[in-house]
Amino acid sequence: MSEIQAAEVIERQEWLEPVEEGLQNTINNAYQSAGEAGRAVKNFLHGVWLRHPLHPALTDLPLGSFSALAVLDAMEAAGIKGCAKGADVSLRVGLAGAAAAAVAGLTDWSVTDGEARRVGVTHGLLNLTSTALYAASLVARNNRNRSAGRWLAFTGFAISTVAAWLGGNLVYGKKIGVNHSESEHLPQDWTPVADENELREGQPHRVEVNGAKVMLIRRAGEIYALNETCSHLGGPLAEGEIRGDTVTCPWHHSRFSLRDGSVIDGPATHPQPCLETRVINNGRIEVRARSKE
Repeated sequence: MSEIQAAEVIERQEWLEPVEEGLQNTINNAYQSAGEAGRAVKNFLHGVWLRHPLHPALTDLPLGSFSALAVLDAMEAAGIKGCAKGADVSLRVGLAGAAAAAVAGLTDWSVTDGEARRVGVTHGLLNLTSTALYAASLVARNNRNRSAGRWLAFTGFAISTVAAWLGGNLVYGKKIGVNHSESEHLPQDWTPVADENELREGQPHRVEVNGAKVMLIRRAGEIYALNETCSHLGGPLAEGEIRGDTVTCPWHHSRFSLRDGSVIDGPATHPQPCLETRVINNGRIEVRARSKE
């Protein structure tokens, strides 16, 4: 069975749907019930402050620690007893890192849908299984049953390797965590896109320029222009809610500043590309990509 076929088998497991929906509702309700504090924690775990998803960065710690554990366990099994202490330290560090990565991963997963949601829940269940095996390995080692501890850890390592492959499928196959905006297509020179009289105060207006969708909006006498494709998962910002100087994506509720495209609230972590605007004498609106400073 090829890698693509394996992912397709997972995507067809409809019995997972109640698990997916129930878990997503629990996570989202927990954040919402915590109010502003919950929103701040959620933004932190998404990686808004990092301008990059936090979860992939956190996974390096458990994956590295568990890889070192596998090597040290193999060396201990071969008779090098001095590796035992290092193996136990690697196991403890790996378990701590796995807990942190799991919290961030669940937060990101709670705003996915479709095939990515199903692959994501399988990825999480496999990681949960491997973590349980690693925890059992620690208990066995503490009870001086190092042989059982090593075999539990080896099994956990095999399962976590499969989970890591699914994580790669989410990023490279399902495009979770990557920037979905279309900044490369934005015009570098002033380009006419609409007449000023087409805009209504506070109402988004979608135009297309160089093959890229752009959202225009007039607020308090100023005209703003943002790439219309949400950087999170490609939602249509022109269909979102305008509140003050911000726009909220209708799909997963990422909120961006109209002034500079910065992320106010996740799950988006990449800022929304902005364009400069001007109105020439005949009332024609022109836009161009902002120069990078």
